[in-house]
Amino acid sequence: MNFASDNWAGAAKEIAASLQEHSDGFSPAYGASDLDQALERRFNDLFEKEVAVYFVGTGTAANSLALSSMNRPGGFVLCHREAHLIEDECGAPEFFTSGARMAPIDGEMGRMDPKLLLDGLKRFDPSFVHHGQPMAVSLTQSTESGSVYGIDQLNEIAEITHRYGLPLHMDGARFANAMVRLGVTPAEMTWKAGVDVVSFGATKNGCWCAEAIVFFDPQAAKQLPFIRKRAAQLFSKTRFIAAQLHAYLDDDLWIRLATHANAMAERLIEGIQLKTQIEMAWPCESNELFVTMPTQLAEQLEQAGAKFYPWPVPNWFNHEMKSGEGLYRLVTSFATSEADVDQFLDLLPK
Repeated sequence: MNFASDNWAGAAKEIAASLQEHSDGFSPAYGASDLDQALERRFNDLFEKEVAVYFVGTGTAANSLALSSMNRPGGFVLCHREAHLIEDECGAPEFFTSGARMAPIDGEMGRMDPKLLLDGLKRFDPSFVHHGQPMAVSLTQSTESGSVYGIDQLNEIAEITHRYGLPLHMDGARFANAMVRLGVTPAEMTWKAGVDVVSFGATKNGCWCAEAIVFFDPQAAKQLPFIRKRAAQLFSKTRFIAAQLHAYLDDDLWIRLATHANAMAERLIEGIQLKTQIEMAWPCESNELFVTMPTQLAEQLEQAGAKFYPWPVPNWFNHEMKSGEGLYRLVTSFATSEADVDQFLDLLPK
């Protein structure tokens, strides 16, 4: 009954098998192998256009190095107040951009409010050097609150971003879960909706450690080889990241894994709605769901072996918390079974 995080899940057996298959023999290092180069071509096919793609080991590295390529003196990245960039990356974006800052934008359900984004951009007067200048807008898909930006919402944010001459970055740590929810293609959820760069996440969805930075304008990525090397993210045995991602994309494995994770979240929601002491805090649109329940019940569930996290209450959450009640996050993954879900639901009072 592990609903702590999809980061806690292991690796899909197909991906483990691919690593084993490519572990023998010798292969050119630093991305020069046939396996690496074939993977770069696959990303062109995946996104239906020529892209520049760079593979790294963590989502924090993908986000930080992508933003490093967009840096400006006194630069600000505008993103949601609860974004991983602000809350959970230990200053890595600021460090790797040599001092860029994060400008928080509010919005319900973890999504940036376009009007507030516009207000945030307007506060930067190009003639007033003391405030610094915006350098990029970053959104998270799916969000830290388990919600998903629809295509129209992506288009609206992209239009505002580009109106100010800025690139739009997407933190796609749970890219597949959002895409499955929307029923769209990778291209439709990125460059066709105005996204310029995506951090394409795979680790949370069945890989060991495999992330990609994808630029939809290859000319914008000219400095990335040097940025990645300087950040110690150019692995010598890059074939092992390539081996993971080849298996991930083969036969739409990545879509099947994300579909399963989302379906387990839906199963969990259906069961929770039949219970009395636990409630959905807000709608779930991917594989992260948030509930309110008595802290005493949460402690009982943990003692029975369930794993999940208490969660800080977002400033946009207008539900009146009862005395002795807390907010909690549960995350399903490709490794979550129906038995896990049902066992958890059986522990809940009717």
